[in-house]
Amino acid sequence: MNPKKKVVVAMSGGIDSSVAAALLLKQGFDVIGMMLRLWSEPGKEQSNRCCAPDALAMARRVSAKLNLPFYVVDSRQIFHEIVVKSFNRGYAQGITPNPCLVCNRHIRWNFLLNHALSLGADFMATGHYARLHKNDAGLFQLFRAIDENKDQSYVLHVLSQDQLSRTLLPLGTLTKQDVRKLAKDFALPVTERPESQDLCFLGSDDYRNFLLRQLPQVEKPGTIIDSSGNSLGQHRGLAFYTIGQRKGLGISSPHPLYVLEKDRQNNSLIVGKKEELTQSELIADNINWISGRPPTKPFISKVKIRYKSPYARARVSPLTEGSAHVAFDDPLHSITPGQAAVFYSQDICLGGGIIQPMQDSIHPANLKTLKVTRGEALNE
Repeated sequence: MNPKKKVVVAMSGGIDSSVAAALLLKQGFDVIGMMLRLWSEPGKEQSNRCCAPDALAMARRVSAKLNLPFYVVDSRQIFHEIVVKSFNRGYAQGITPNPCLVCNRHIRWNFLLNHALSLGADFMATGHYARLHKNDAGLFQLFRAIDENKDQSYVLHVLSQDQLSRTLLPLGTLTKQDVRKLAKDFALPVTERPESQDLCFLGSDDYRNFLLRQLPQVEKPGTIIDSSGNSLGQHRGLAFYTIGQRKGLGISSPHPLYVLEKDRQNNSLIVGKKEELTQSELIADNINWISGRPPTKPFISKVKIRYKSPYARARVSPLTEGSAHVAFDDPLHSITPGQAAVFYSQDICLGGGIIQPMQDSIHPANLKTLKVTRGEALNE
């Protein structure tokens, strides 16, 4: 008789990871619960939504209910070194980073996965909403979840073939309503636990307050100018503003003004009308192609420029192995450096990369001369 496959479930004390554990147990896996103890600011441990004492207690209760072994892994130092410092550095450099992408790449699917494998696990599972499929060529493909409102393939685009081969995503074919019902059916004590939409180490705090405590030097006032170069006032520091921001600029105008760009060289905040926010192209760098095989020619793709943004049709032209030029059919508002541009072919997530600041982008005149037919898509 073949031994059961062993899977470590990344527990958070929330409903999704709890139901994922229960489903895998029901499917006959040998399940272990494991929770990361993440870094929190000293004195603010209660506010970290991912590993606050109540979340830890709930994860223990769920594991006890399911009769699972349960471990807490201390990742405070590596989380601070990689995720928090990257977050701070990004804002200091004038971009708007997405720490969840860094956490998935380096903490969950590296640090935590390695701990799971050290326990003899065959797989690591999470409560993310996405689907995995192994195609006829033996490649793992990442699909959007059935529940479009909960799909999290955007934040999983950083994963490699090796990582996906060790991953289980039990909730990808379920809706959130299904998951809540299953939690009740399994009699799990998490059925009424609210979902958190905040960054774990910020809790409900404003990121600006966090930056002031961590990097007080980012409070570096400068000039607010419009797109014609007219001086309109003073800003607190470029780190305190994001592309597309309208409120909190501290200037008066007969019409609404939005943040268009951050000029780090001159420490200027450039603002303008909403219609000036639109862009037809971007450069994405540090791209992870999920297949492990970077495309060699342009292709038509659906692209998301934020986790909750709609899909936008675009032509993606590979530049080097790790970057691409993305030209949209229709201009988009508030394309934000530091966020990810993620590429899709139908329901398959192909990969994605980090949007670069406008002043750092490659000028279109320097792009490769690449041709693509209007209906062409990447052949995965």
